[in-house]
Order: sequence, then structure tokens, then C-alpha cells
Amino acid sequence: MSVSLALQVDRVSHHYTRDRAALDGLSFDVPAGEIFAMLGPNGSGKSTLFRLISTILPLQSGEIRVAGNSVRTDQDAVRGKIGVVFQNPALDKQLTVCENLRFHGHLYGIRGTPLQSRIDALLDRFDLAARASDRVMTLSGGMRRKVELAKALIPEPALLLLDEPSIGLDVSARIELWKLLAEMRKASGLTIVLTTHLMDEADRCERLAIINNGKLVAIDSPNELKSKIGGDVISLSGPDNAGLARVIEDKLKLQVTQLPSSLRIEKPDAHRFVSMLVEAAPGMIDTLSVARPTLDDVFVHLTGRGLNDPAEISS
Repeated sequence: MSVSLALQVDRVSHHYTRDRAALDGLSFDVPAGEIFAMLGPNGSGKSTLFRLISTILPLQSGEIRVAGNSVRTDQDAVRGKIGVVFQNPALDKQLTVCENLRFHGHLYGIRGTPLQSRIDALLDRFDLAARASDRVMTLSGGMRRKVELAKALIPEPALLLLDEPSIGLDVSARIELWKLLAEMRKASGLTIVLTTHLMDEADRCERLAIINNGKLVAIDSPNELKSKIGGDVISLSGPDNAGLARVIEDKLKLQVTQLPSSLRIEKPDAHRFVSMLVEAAPGMIDTLSVARPTLDDVFVHLTGRGLNDPAEISS
């Protein structure tokens, strides 16, 4: 049985200058009803891809389809099928919650009773009915994000695009946001695609694409990606990390990844190996920890650098 695809990205490349590739031949599909993340550090190219999917940037090379419609040749159809929540707020703070939703509906040609019915349903879904007449400027960051989500859902999109949705939110607001996203997907089969550089956010998604320097590095579920490391992760540091790495590699014949402020070793049953490390490098280790792999470890494993390290290009 064929799977309905909400998003198709096929060999997409994008250059800001002749020798600067923000995206380099990216390809992946997102089935309908999935929560999917594009994970990468700032400057990896994921925000460029977000702008291409949302038709803000013109497509230079390759193809992107939303529910079968090309962003190159069917922009109006694509815009009618997507809801977009940008990283930076796109609400008029001087208007009320209801006015923001109503004017957004007008942009899609929705008016009268159909529009009011959608507004009422969304105010109820996001627990905003009591704040409908309040100006957006009086709302907290978490409440404003709810209004952004409600606004994006006014046209009843097939695909919801979120650019770094947790930016600026406190922990409780982030938890509430993800509860709402899960409820929306379950209730309506909505496909949700988001960009993020936060590991805990990517961990909540069914699948994710890891993007680095404009290239697709890996794509799979969070658990499957972490399982490919095949062991625990030892993180350690000392006054001379470069010297410490040489000692470990020479004496213990282990591969050591050097990050800006620490060293990283992958090792099955790593807790049994700690004493050997300390004995091999006496007085050279200040900090040492052992943990199960995270998505940040996956990124280091695949790229040799951490998610918070600077990228070679910017998006």
C-alpha cells in the first residue's frame, strides 16, 4: 500500500553566492501524519530549507512538493496547504488575539460564519477563549506561541511548519507546546515539520533529518540513530586536552574525538573502563562522565563536532 507523502524534498541545493552552498543536494520524504524534525546547529542550512518549503525563498535547484504540489510551479496551492510559525513572532501586538486570527483568515479569503467558527474552535482548543479580547502585547511568551499556532491553523493546513518553536519559551511553556502539538497530530492527522538545534525537542519527534553544512548526514528515528553509536559515551577533560588525547590513543589504542572544551570516547560498558583511563593518564583528568548516547553524541559521531559548535556556512 502506497504511503501518502506530505512533503517531498528532492535533490535541493541553494547558493547565496557562487562559492557558498547553503544546501547541497538534500533529499528526503515526510509521510502524512508524522512529526518530523530537521536537526542541526545554527548555520547548518535548515532555516534555508524552511524558507524554501514555506515559499519565502525561490527554489534554485531540485524540487520540493507539499501534498503533491510543487513550490516552484504551484506556489498558491502550496501556501493554501501549509501553516507556518516563524522563529520570530509574527503577531500584531497592538491587536487583540481575536483580531489577529480574523485578519489572518481574511488573507486566505475566509470570512463570515466559517471564519468565526474556526476562530472559536481554535480559541477553545488552545485555552485562549478568556483572552480573546486581550491585546497580544499583554500575553506571556507561552500564550503568544499558542496564538501563533492558532493563527497558523486558521486555513486548516495539511502541513504545519515550525521554525525553532521553543525559542524564548520557559520549561513549562515548552512542555505545554509539545502537549498541544501531540494532541493536534492525534486529533486531525496533521503533519508537523520543525527545525531545531535542541536535542530534547528532536527526541520528541518520530523521525529526524540531521543536517550539517547543507548536507543530509542521517535520517531515522531518534532511538535508531542513538543505537548506531553502539556503546556508552565517555566525556572527559583536563588542563591539556590535546596531550590527554595523545596519551589515551597511544596507551589504550582508542579513538578520541576532540571537541572545543572536552574529549569524547565511545565504548561499550564504559563504566568498567574508567579506572583504566585514570591509570593511563595520572593527574591529567579533571572531569570525567559516562552516559548513554544522546542526539548530540550522534551528531558528534557523524560529523566530528558538537551541535553547539560553529558551522562552516550560515543559513
